Amino acid sequence: MAKDTKDLLKKVRKIEIRTRGLSNHLFSGEYHSAFKGRGMAFSEVREYQVGDEIRTIDWNVTARFNHPYVKVFDEERELTVMLLMDVSGSGNFGTVNWQKLDLATELCAVLAFSAIQNNDKVGVLFFSDKIEKFIPPKKGRSHILMIIRELIDFKPENKRTNVAEALKYFTGAIKKKCTAFIISDFMSPGFETELKIANKKHDVIALRLYDKHEEEFPNLGLIPVRDEETGEMHWISTGSQELRNTYKATATKRNGMLTETFKRSGVDFTSIGTHETYIKPLMTLFKKRGSRK
Repeated sequence: MAKDTKDLLKKVRKIEIRTRGLSNHLFSGEYHSAFKGRGMAFSEVREYQVGDEIRTIDWNVTARFNHPYVKVFDEERELTVMLLMDVSGSGNFGTVNWQKLDLATELCAVLAFSAIQNNDKVGVLFFSDKIEKFIPPKKGRSHILMIIRELIDFKPENKRTNVAEALKYFTGAIKKKCTAFIISDFMSPGFETELKIANKKHDVIALRLYDKHEEEFPNLGLIPVRDEETGEMHWISTGSQELRNTYKATATKRNGMLTETFKRSGVDFTSIGTHETYIKPLMTLFKKRGSRK
């Protein structure tokens, strides 16, 4: 076996052990209550019992037997989960614990294992400013491991980001209603229209990844900064208080506009930084959704 393949399998195994443990112990219950039980499938008819809801009475059967009967429903437990992952150049940015792409990979793995724990299908869409790769939804551990292998080893052709393109493709490719997590820093041209259309047909959740130094520069003197999406290098004087203030104000404005976009589109979202553990923001999001049902 080639060394590269060995290293890759080691990485896959490491991520599997870490994320599957989290899915088993932390997320599976929260995931179930946050995303399950949306649809109800008809199961059977039985005699009315005290406490049954009036609206579940089957009037046809009741009339036939001259005695009240109710319809019993089962939750339609099986879901399709789509992971829309931004693999553009800005994912290589990270200054604290890890890069955004590493964080995105772990998030995808944790969500994928939570999904198969609940017998759901999982598919992935890699995107930059074009569709880089589409893995159709399937069940099973070997499918998840293949996805993790792709996540670790994937080399995008393009560097820039276009969230609208990804949403457009996703809405056309997945016909049946599904739950979709879009994982990106959302530094992209406008995508509100496409997000609204996608969220009407599906249940879309946005996970915004960020690095705190994209939002606030420390005073490091004169430093070279490279734009990962364009490849351009700029020298920036971080000693300038005015520049640091402008930088922070721009980031605050961008985040505010993004929050408004998600709210107007009716999309649940959370922000996860490269400097922190993703467990808390994810659990909070799941619990918030679970409590609303």
